[in-house]
Amino acid sequence: MYVEFWATFIARYPVYKGFVLYPIKVNLFELKIQSLDREHLSAMLELDKACFGGLWSKEGYQRELDSPNSEIQGLFSQKTGEKLLGMGCFWSILEEAHITILAIDSQYHRQGMGAALLYSLIKTARDRHLERATLEVRASNLPAIALYEKFDFKTAGRRRRYYKDNGEDALILWLGGIHKPEFSQTLAHWDKFVREGLRKSCWKLAVRS
Repeated sequence: MYVEFWATFIARYPVYKGFVLYPIKVNLFELKIQSLDREHLSAMLELDKACFGGLWSKEGYQRELDSPNSEIQGLFSQKTGEKLLGMGCFWSILEEAHITILAIDSQYHRQGMGAALLYSLIKTARDRHLERATLEVRASNLPAIALYEKFDFKTAGRRRRYYKDNGEDALILWLGGIHKPEFSQTLAHWDKFVREGLRKSCWKLAVRS
């Protein structure tokens, strides 16, 4: 965070109270997003347990990995020894991408990774010619709701006592029109937003092959 502060400060105020501040080069660590497969199963279960207390079983993840209607993506960096930093999943149901998981290792919260992964899921859904995206989120999970709202998700309803662990309600969020030609402009805007957010924490997103 020290490096991040001074890099931002110098970029904004090259001359400050008579002192000349010279720009410095900040090393950015590369992040990559890729589809997950069975070799990542143990890491997926570990992250699931850390983030959700064991939401899905090993067999559940195996079914998702084997299903042609399921897309599971993971976030990695060589800086962390190829550790699984985050993962996201959606189901293709008719013309809809139903986002079922968006999880980031707690050590890497507030570094732009959740936005990067969500952006990738939405872009992949568009590439699959889906028309909209939807998800459920705990009504009390304000940071997650704030993230989804930055990506234009709107509240479409509420599922009462949806979460079995504490009976909490779920909000149903909805994003439509992702198949339309003009949505490409929205994606371009989000791409810039995601990359700027990552850069503030000294990350950069690798180009997917």
